Amino acid sequence: MNIKKKSRLWIITRNVFLFIVAFVLIWFVFHHIMATYEEKKYSPLGHLVEVDGKNMHVYTKGEGDNTIVLLSGLGTAAPVLDFDPLINKMAKNNKVVVVESFGYGWSDVTNKERTVENIVEEIRTALNKSNIEGPYILMPHSISGVYSMYYANKYPDEVKAVIGIDFTLPQAIEYFGESAPTMPAYMSYVAQTGIARLALYMTPDDFLPLAENGTYSVVNLKMTKAISAWKGYNKNVVDEANEIKNNIDKTVDLTFPPDMPVLFFTTEEDKVNEDGKSNVTFYQTQLSKNSSSKIITLEGHHYLHWTRYKEMSQHVNEFTKTLAGE
Repeated sequence: MNIKKKSRLWIITRNVFLFIVAFVLIWFVFHHIMATYEEKKYSPLGHLVEVDGKNMHVYTKGEGDNTIVLLSGLGTAAPVLDFDPLINKMAKNNKVVVVESFGYGWSDVTNKERTVENIVEEIRTALNKSNIEGPYILMPHSISGVYSMYYANKYPDEVKAVIGIDFTLPQAIEYFGESAPTMPAYMSYVAQTGIARLALYMTPDDFLPLAENGTYSVVNLKMTKAISAWKGYNKNVVDEANEIKNNIDKTVDLTFPPDMPVLFFTTEEDKVNEDGKSNVTFYQTQLSKNSSSKIITLEGHHYLHWTRYKEMSQHVNEFTKTLAGE
């Protein structure tokens, strides 16, 4: 290769490199401008309370004898928006509360470790500072089942019952012979660098609930996209994922108090292992001795509330009636 060709190749390589660097810088600036704009445009739907020097978002709707506290699964960018159809149905007969943990929705990002102890204490503090009195019916989805198990054992007087949405419980890992999931540390940069926003523009449907048209409003979906762009997979979510094993180790010997009513929602299309184990058989080992405790299977996704919110609300109403002795 002669000197001219080498020089031309170098110029092309340099220009491509400079173009990439320029694009990254421009996108980074654009992302942060958009994030600032969106945060001002989409103000919190509920109210903010101070917890350990940071703001936590608490949303309430409805009135009733029962206060149902919805807790989201790992990585659900905007829990209040995600639970919206279920909230609207259950709020007709109950007081429904969503506490968005640090790193989720309109809550701040914290530097505190994502231990089960810290997460539960933050939830309790947010509820108390919001003047939302217990005892509560905890309604966790997915990994929040571990936090609810800890909560129900640590503060049984504050928990009237537990309703799980295909939720994870501490003994599941051992039961199925699996290992706790983890998340690479670099994922915590996905949101702040604008990568999440770029991915959202390329495949927007991947960030939205798998529900029928009209289930979620246009405004809801716009806010979900926005929050996913500037909040998805931040350091709190990554740290929470990597703390799962430790949190399970701390709670693996716990079971629900014998007299505590528990209702489990899980999927009908749950795979059955070669040894006959499934979510249903596992949940059967976790049922409390209370006569109201039971398992309900519904056809749908792990996020059952995306499509089965009507049936779930009906079952919740029936369940709460048994708690009142009706």
